[in-house]
Amino acid sequence: MPDLAEALVYYAVFLFSTTLHEAAHAWAAKRGGDLTAYHGGQVSIDPTPHIRREPFGMVVLPVLSVLISGWPFGFASAPYDPNWARRHPRRAAWMALAGPGANLSLIIIAAILINIGVALGVFYSPDSISFGHLTAASAGGVADAVALLLGVVFSLNLVLFVLNMLPLPPLDGSGALPLVLSPEATRRYQDFIWRQRALGWIGIIVAWQLFDFVFNPLFLMAVNLLYPGVSYH
Repeated sequence: MPDLAEALVYYAVFLFSTTLHEAAHAWAAKRGGDLTAYHGGQVSIDPTPHIRREPFGMVVLPVLSVLISGWPFGFASAPYDPNWARRHPRRAAWMALAGPGANLSLIIIAAILINIGVALGVFYSPDSISFGHLTAASAGGVADAVALLLGVVFSLNLVLFVLNMLPLPPLDGSGALPLVLSPEATRRYQDFIWRQRALGWIGIIVAWQLFDFVFNPLFLMAVNLLYPGVSYH
């Protein structure tokens, strides 16, 4: 049985990170001329409208999974107008990248705060690392809690970033492909994706199978970048 306090930290970070991810999609769509998510109240870091749209993926599934396994599994979505995406594929591509961009921002913020803590002597690089446990506190109490929080923010947002950047439908990496395709190739790609709705399920299954092979070396590389001069294997 996972530690309840730690499980709650994981869920709180999941809820905030996923909310920010979807709010970034909605904000970018609004900037690009699609007000669908804006009218749904999703240009907001208040989790309420996002939970209202996906209550199972934002609450039920992640709470159950975090209580069973110790870390959350869930999903969320921001609505958009497919006709707008067809008319403005590059704007839609930037909208797709905005979500992972929000997760990358949280990774960088967590890394900066960890390094500030190390410089101040509050944190230090531990002998070994694991998912969510990336830094150690020189003293107990609040410092331990902050170390855990920053480690979870870094780790969980790295998962969200890497997973969503895989170029497989329905993940955001697939939506970003118009940035590197010609207009004609983009049109054919969009037509193919929208005609083959089952590709979304196939993409999720493939991403699930590939994820560990992609994520594990990237996680190790990211942690080694977090502590220059320290090498974890």
